[in-house]
Amino acid sequence: MVAAATSKGRSLVKARLYTRIGEGRVRCDLCARRCVIEEGARGWCRVRRNVAGDLYTSTYSNLSSVESRPIEIKPFFHYWPGSTALTFSTWSCNLDCPWCQNYHISKRIPDSPVITPTPSELVSMAVKYRDQGLCASFQEPTLLAEYSAEAFSIAKSKGLYCCFVSNGYMTREALRMLVDSGLDGINIDLKGPPRVYEQLLGGAKARPVLRSMEEAVRLGIHLEVVCLIVTGVNDDQESIEWLIQSHLRYAGESVPLHFTRYHPAYRFRSRPPDVKVLERAVELAREKGVLFPYVGNMPGHRFENTYCPWCGRLVVVRSGFRLVKMYLDRRFRCPGCGETLPFSGYQG
Repeated sequence: MVAAATSKGRSLVKARLYTRIGEGRVRCDLCARRCVIEEGARGWCRVRRNVAGDLYTSTYSNLSSVESRPIEIKPFFHYWPGSTALTFSTWSCNLDCPWCQNYHISKRIPDSPVITPTPSELVSMAVKYRDQGLCASFQEPTLLAEYSAEAFSIAKSKGLYCCFVSNGYMTREALRMLVDSGLDGINIDLKGPPRVYEQLLGGAKARPVLRSMEEAVRLGIHLEVVCLIVTGVNDDQESIEWLIQSHLRYAGESVPLHFTRYHPAYRFRSRPPDVKVLERAVELAREKGVLFPYVGNMPGHRFENTYCPWCGRLVVVRSGFRLVKMYLDRRFRCPGCGETLPFSGYQG
């Protein structure tokens, strides 16, 4: 990567995924919005800019945070359980969730970079801190795709895993580029039926997120799906049934499905949903055929744990997004019935 210009203290690095469409305009092929950007203008996310007929990003090596965190907090429950990932993020987002928990970075672009490690330096930090992997998270990491791809490529050579916590609002080209660079796990946030995307998230669509779930399965990477249950938005029976059916159709019965409890944040002040709403969502998901439904943001709840779907035995105990006890053996077999559960990366 070579910086071509600077703007208000930000280095601009040429983007990987875009198409020149004539008259100085470009189409960004990173995000599902596929913005058509005039020369000198920016895309919807504000971090992709048309400079003289080419597309540049201002987020490369421009990080908002770097922190070692348990993998369970993402949440990943079936992916490298008990490990930690060096978690990093940049700025801005390609959706506009009014309940965003990380609005201090997703709604902001500083004039000058705050944390500026190179991809190689980031990997060296993970090795130094004895993390088992890298995770792009906090705000929408799709906007950090070029940087992440380079970091993942280096990380794989060091034996580290590489994952994303994403809203899934990316193109197939973007997901394939990341997988080709070393991405082997992704957590996708499915926010609700189409009306939620169209009315509350900046005119977005649900279909690209479902397509990303389907593509992750097709590409053979680890997938987990999160549904943040928001009071008055997607906590009704019809919405929850849509979430479950969409999960089964595009992700599949063995992919973990997390129903996470919303808490007021940013511009949204509705009360958190009743605990019984999330418990019923888990129970309904099981009835419909989801093998591994969970609750989130409810530390110590029994539905944080993993139960063998074949014999019902408790096989993984968690509390507050931390692994407490793993009863599976090194091949992820249930000690009760001997069935193999779909986990990856556990070291024993």
